[in-house]
Amino acid sequence: MPLFMDTHSLGDGVTMDDVAKAHAADLATQDSHGVNYLRYWVDEGEGQIFCLCEAPSADAANSVHRDAHGLVADRIFAVQEGS
Repeated sequence: MPLFMDTHSLGDGVTMDDVAKAHAADLATQDSHGVNYLRYWVDEGEGQIFCLCEAPSADAANSVHRDAHGLVADRIFAVQEGS
């Protein structure tokens, strides 16, 4: 299945705790879209969030975010894992 990395630019106030809750909502919602969210990273100082998932399409990946918590990605990239 294709891999996607998305980015969210939320500005001030992003906390690891808030992102963990949003990620839990993604995990609870992902199966209905055929998506598997794998990992996420947070830069609290810059208000940036990065999510990695397996999904049939970028739209499916973003639909999980939309349905789970409404925080859709600013950008989504198709990526390949390197060694």
